Amino acid sequence: MRDVLAEIARWHAAGETFGLATVVDTFRSAPRPPGAAMAVSAAGEAVGSVSGGCVEGAVYELAREVIGTGRPVLRRFGVSDEAAFEVGLTCGGVIDIWVEPVDVDTFPQLGEVAAAVAAGEPVAVATVVDGPGVLGARRVIRPDRAFGSLAPGLPHAARLDAAVDDDARGMLAQGLTGVRRYGPRGERRGDALAVFVHSFAPPPHLLVFGAIDFAAAVARIGKFLGYRVTVCDARPVFATAKRFPEADEVVVKWPHKFLGERAAAGGVDERTAICVLTHDPKFDVPLLEVALRTPAGYIGAMGSRRTHRDRMARLRRAGLTEAELARLRSPIGLDLGARTPEETAVSIAAELIQLRWGGSGRPLTETTGRIHGEPLARTDPRERQ
Repeated sequence: MRDVLAEIARWHAAGETFGLATVVDTFRSAPRPPGAAMAVSAAGEAVGSVSGGCVEGAVYELAREVIGTGRPVLRRFGVSDEAAFEVGLTCGGVIDIWVEPVDVDTFPQLGEVAAAVAAGEPVAVATVVDGPGVLGARRVIRPDRAFGSLAPGLPHAARLDAAVDDDARGMLAQGLTGVRRYGPRGERRGDALAVFVHSFAPPPHLLVFGAIDFAAAVARIGKFLGYRVTVCDARPVFATAKRFPEADEVVVKWPHKFLGERAAAGGVDERTAICVLTHDPKFDVPLLEVALRTPAGYIGAMGSRRTHRDRMARLRRAGLTEAELARLRSPIGLDLGARTPEETAVSIAAELIQLRWGGSGRPLTETTGRIHGEPLARTDPRERQ
């Protein structure tokens, strides 16, 4: 829904009613992930996409229908006999789409959600989409507070709301969106009630160290992939906003000091990617000493194999353990034969994507099974109870 949020917030602020279709669950090779959305105004204007084209027409009509009826529906689309090429997914996947009418009465918190997302503040929206509960009931969850109810007026509302709040905050911390199932009173081992939790986590952070031409290309592709990008270098003549216009932040500071301060302030987490492009021992060795002791999900360093061997020896002398060193991806990137800064940036981006989704890095013509994988970090928050 993030892609259509600005437009539907405008419709909402104007008091309009519109249909909102959201992918809530996927199976096999579904074309769009949970959270993908399409909105249709009362005048028939459409924004967004739920399937990349496969079922857009049918979903558009459903959205128009719920505007008229005022009743939400959960609809499954997939390949099935003669309908496969008419309203199904020719890729062989299956998607569940929640289609609901939205206005100031059904979703009074939409303006606040849109404002939080625009400000980069974490917020999750939980909606009952199936089961014996109140279909369409909604709750907005922040890290420190929540409002609305998933079982309004019912005696078990507090139990269900508390269970979903806990799970939604865990999902929000990981940037996960999807369906969680409960018993009608919030029982964690029940599966009768389906609640769709849409996480709007702030963008993951890409920290690029070394203000060189390769860094400019990495900053550009990182921004394209949805990261918040910071470029850091100790040399003010190179670390300038003019040289890195795509970066959200350009910092002039010794890299290891900057990263240490950022980590101490809680600014490095499992979604953070760190790219060390200096390939100069006086910069990258003290920087990697800090980086490899943070929870960052990706830590890569540029350099030749000779540079890598020298760097590893220096890091061992600095006291890093083999377990810590095993986290380092060096030389950085996948083997694409890259030569230019832009090609190298693509190889780094490919490694980031591979790590996120667990891909093999091999040509798809040589693989079998699903094309679209699940993120490796995807876990059910209830498993942590």
